[in-house]
Amino acid sequence: MDIGKLATEMNRGFIQLLVMVMLDEPMYGYDIVKTLGKRNFSIDENTLYPLLRRLEEREILSSEWRVEENKPRKYYFVSETGRQVRKELLRIWNEQEQLLKSFVGEE
Repeated sequence: MDIGKLATEMNRGFIQLLVMVMLDEPMYGYDIVKTLGKRNFSIDENTLYPLLRRLEEREILSSEWRVEENKPRKYYFVSETGRQVRKELLRIWNEQEQLLKSFVGEE
């Protein structure tokens, strides 16, 4: 069995929620990658940027261009709609976590 494929499927939803939680303060893509890397979670830029675009299309994220150090960067942040979605997803996440713990037992 290829555990990698199952892990990839699990990570899809997790990464969306993680990005929504991270972006209370605006960040640009590479900054997101670095921040996650510091916490021992790696994400490929080819995964992150399409995700950011999809979340923006769904109005979960908003963005704005800023020029810093003569470099234009697109900063992403969670929208008001995104905050509501995030709240509901975190509720679901907590329910799922409790259910899983009830089956595997707390250590």
